[in-house]
This record gives sequence, C-alpha cells and structure tokens, in this order.
Amino acid sequence: MSTAASANPAADRRTRSVDNEAPLLQVRDLQVEFRTRDGVAKAVNGVNYSVHAGETLAILGESGSGKSVSSQAVMGILDSPPGFVTGGEILFKGEDLLKLSGEERRKIRGTQMAMIFQDALSSLNPVHTVGTQLGEMYRVHRGTSKKDAKAKAVELMERVGIPAARERVNQYPHQFSGGMRQRIMIAMALALEPDLIIADEPTTALDVTVQAQVMELLADLQREYNMGLILITHDLGVVADVADKIAVMYAGRIVETAPVHELYKRPAHPYTRGLLDSIPRLDQKGQELYAIKGLPPNLLRIPSGCAFNPRCPMAQDVCRAEVPPLMAVTEADGTPLEGRGSACHFWKETIHG
Repeated sequence: MSTAASANPAADRRTRSVDNEAPLLQVRDLQVEFRTRDGVAKAVNGVNYSVHAGETLAILGESGSGKSVSSQAVMGILDSPPGFVTGGEILFKGEDLLKLSGEERRKIRGTQMAMIFQDALSSLNPVHTVGTQLGEMYRVHRGTSKKDAKAKAVELMERVGIPAARERVNQYPHQFSGGMRQRIMIAMALALEPDLIIADEPTTALDVTVQAQVMELLADLQREYNMGLILITHDLGVVADVADKIAVMYAGRIVETAPVHELYKRPAHPYTRGLLDSIPRLDQKGQELYAIKGLPPNLLRIPSGCAFNPRCPMAQDVCRAEVPPLMAVTEADGTPLEGRGSACHFWKETIHG
C-alpha cells in the first residue's frame, strides 16, 4: 500500500488487493440479546462481516439498529447483565475472543484494539488533566514512569494536531472545544498503536468543518499505521470519502453490503435507498426532505418476515412471511458483483428497476 500523498486517499486504499490476506477481524453469526423486565430484546441477529489491515468498514443504520451493540460485543465491553452474547464467533487475528477470559480480553483492549466513543466529554474524566489520562495508557500497559508518560502524551497531542500541546497537556477536558476533545479521544485510542480501531459516531455534535477535519485525521493515521478501522455512523455523508466498504444494519441484521461507491450509485435494498434519498441535496433547494415512513421496530417485538416490511414501499406477502437471507447481488445478466449482498426478496427490482 502506497504511503505517498494522494488527492483521494480512500480511492488509493480501494486499489489494494486483500484477497490473499487473512482478515484482521472476522465476525461470524454474532447474536446479542438484552434480558429486560419487559422481555428479551434481540439487538443483534446473526451479523457477519470482516475487516482487513488498512481497510475501513462503515456500519450504517438508524439508532437502535444494533451498530454500537455489535461493536461493544467485539470490544468485550457489553454491559452484562442485561446484555449477553448468545451465539457466534469474533475472530481477531484468527483467535475467537469469545473463548478468552475477561483478563485475557482486557490485555487485548488498548494494546491491539481500541475504541473511540461518540461523546468525548462524558468519556474523559473531568477531574484529571488530559495529559494524565493519555499517559495512563503507557503507565498501565507499559510500566512507563510519570515523567516519560507525560512526554508521550505531549507527542500524541501533537500527532493529532492539538496546538501548544506542551502547555495544554496540563489542562482539563472542559477547557477544550468539542473538536479538540475528539482529537484527544483519537490520541488515546492510538496511544499503543493498536491493529484495529472502532470509531463509534466519532463526529456526533461536531459542525461540518470539524467533522471533515476529524475524518481526515482518522484516514491519515490509519494510512500511517495500516490499521483496520470500523466506522459506526448513521450519516452517509461522513463515510463517502473514507470507507472502503459499507454494511447497512436494520433491526439487528445486516441488510446490505457493498463497496462504498457501488452502494451510493446502485443500492440493492429499499432501506438503503431510503437512507440515500434522505440526504439533503443542493439541487433540491426549497423542496421537502424525504423521510422513511414509520419508525424502527421495537426489538422486543420484531415484525415477522423482513423486519423492514412495515415501512417498505415494495413490501408484499412474502416479505411479511419469510426472513430474506443476505443474498449475493449480480448484474442483470447474472455476473456476480464483488462484495455485494442484499437481504431483500426484491433486490433485483431495487438495483435494476
């Protein structure tokens, strides 16, 4: 993979062949449920995906689709109870994380995989300086002295573009802007140079300019360290220039997979088409924005058949009776489309109609 500067880094990454490489992370038939007083909520229902080194997978969907829960299961930070992983495998470098002890998984977190949370202000400790919190990674995992850990914290802050890092290392989280706090969270995730980073809504509540800066920073650092990156978001606009492939989730299932630009050009699931039609466009100034009708289902009572059928404009009897598997998507002549799948009985009509 080239490290030279490029006008389109995401396109450069997409030229890299990963066919002969083993996935860094492979999730197989992952199932997660929450046992509540009102019943069992099926939050993740047989999710499958993989991520290679240097590759970015974007997981998209509305709130409650299972995006964050699946990533928490991968990280081993699911609140249990009430959340329980009830099936599947999470293979990281070929080893099933679900078979490891709690202590063994803690040793992997931070050193080999890390997570960037969506709310930096609540994720950072308000009574400790950012330097103390960044340096803690080195003190706990590497046995570094306080002095050296602080020096490392300054280096990290400079690496993620925080100005006057030597002075600001002694400041507290509330003294930083939202964008700068998010950079600190990125620095914390990068501290021990993990192989995989999961970024859960990393640009939430940031203005558009800062969003672009944060996403560009993540892309640059990923390219530098050749990390795998899972980007969790509900914003299709955020991922267009940074993702290699996309998995769309609905009601705990992946309903479509595709290389990023293929999905934007030709969605193969009505839900994905609805998400794309909901994006504001300059050529629709003054027009009412499109919105998918209805609400996501209650996970305690997921509809029979395809979970999207109550909101789907293409729904027919088969959609209410049979759960569609994730099927390979092809051209009209039957030529397979690499990396494309759709869990829709009428994917042909959606993509070719």
